[in-house]
Formats: sequence, structure tokens, C-alpha cells
Amino acid sequence: MGNAITAVLLDFALPALVVSAVFLALLKFVMPPAVRTVFKREVRSYFMSPIAYVCVVTFLLVSNGISFWFGGVLERGEADLYMSYFQYLPWFFIVVAPAVGMRLWSEEQRLGTMELMLTMPIAPWQAIVGKYLAASVVLFSMLVLSFPIVLTVNYLGSPDNGVMLAGFVASLLVALSFLSITSLVSAFTRSQIVALLISIGLCLFVWLVGLQPVSDSLLKLFPSMPWISSFVSGLSVLTHFNELSKGILVSRDLIFFLSFIVFCLFGTAVGLRLNRS
Repeated sequence: MGNAITAVLLDFALPALVVSAVFLALLKFVMPPAVRTVFKREVRSYFMSPIAYVCVVTFLLVSNGISFWFGGVLERGEADLYMSYFQYLPWFFIVVAPAVGMRLWSEEQRLGTMELMLTMPIAPWQAIVGKYLAASVVLFSMLVLSFPIVLTVNYLGSPDNGVMLAGFVASLLVALSFLSITSLVSAFTRSQIVALLISIGLCLFVWLVGLQPVSDSLLKLFPSMPWISSFVSGLSVLTHFNELSKGILVSRDLIFFLSFIVFCLFGTAVGLRLNRS
């Protein structure tokens, strides 16, 4: 048991602390004061309401329960948890990320506080970044609190913790991508329910277009233009998740996720500008 705890602390707790320290340092010393103000306000609103706690507890119960009961974590004897755990996480985030982010701008529009916020001495992009980072903390907390499954696997055997860490990084990037979609949708509607449902649909779409049957169907529809299938597959979150979650660190996958998030946040700014005009 002691070796398992040591492995988890060194291979997972330490990287999580480093990421948290870097994030706090960037927030304090790099980000403008307006971003910090919005971030603190949003984090406080998440953790002073049941939203964050319900999402975190539901995610942990469902993800760990399905992995143990249906994924066969113990029976498979995997060294990286890909087939029994990580392949399921993005499916959970298709629902959980929109549930966390549906209120980002819809609630502001419904209450009429968005106009007040945007008339303050704060740039729209600062409000967008501050809100997005606050919601990201909730998603990051979910993955950090998933440590019991890592502890269990380390206690029962000698897994490849490096590959498992890559799986968590890939899952976080997928969750942040889905959150950015939700931010974009939320900027165009006053209803949280509408934002939730549309975001789930879009997240599901950008995930499913990477499946092999979709690629095969496109090849059959456009046999003379195979690049269409490759192009659509390359735009899918699934394609890039599969590479990273197996421990294959390729810069193009990281660039894809970063570009995807930036594009959606830019779309959020466009949506807010349209609502103001």
C-alpha cells in the first residue's frame, strides 16, 4: 500500500500541484487584474452553489462506477487504463462540460447583468477568459479527484503511470474543448437549458465525426476525393484524443486543441458583440 501511495504522489499529485502552481502564477503575474476579478467572482459562484459539487460527485460516481462494473478495470489487467477507463471519459464530458458551462453567458443575459459587466472598465476578452478559466477549474478538480482509481491500480499491480498521466491530460484537453463549445453556444442564448442541449449536440458531433464508420462512409460517398475523409477526421476531437491518451505526444494534437479552444472563445466574443449591437 505504501508503494502505491508513493507512486500516486510522485506521478500524479506532484504534476497536479505543478500545474496548479503554474496556473496561479500566470493568473497572478501575467493576466490583467480584470481577468483575476472575473475569475474570483465566477469560482466563488460555482463553489457557493450546488452546481460544482453536483457535477463533480456525479462525474466521479458514474465514471468510476462504469469503469469498475462495465469497463472491467480489475479483470482486464491493463497497464494504462485506456480500454477500461479513458475511452469512456470523453463521453461523460459530452454532458458534464456543458452542464458546468451552460450558465457562463446565458445566466448573465437572463438576469440582464451582461450589459452591466461589459460597460465596466473591462475588455470583453478579459471577461471571457476569466469565466472560462473559472469553469475550467471545476473540470480540472474532477480529474484530480479521480485519484482513487489510480491508487487502486497501483496497489494491485505495476501500471504505466506515464501513459495514465497522458490519458488524464488528453481527457482534460477534451473537457476544455467541450467547455469552449458551451461558452460559444451560451453567448447566443438566454436559456441555460437551450445552451445545455445545443452544446451536448455539438460536442457529440465533433466527437462522432472521428469514428471509423464515419470515415468509411465518406470514402464511399467521395471515392475520388479521399482527402475529404481525412480532413473531417482531422477536425474531430476523437482523433487527437486517441493519440494523446495512448502516450503519443505529438505537437499537432496539442496545437489542434489549443486552436480549437481559441476559435470557440473568439466565437464567444463575436456572439457577445452581436448581442450588444
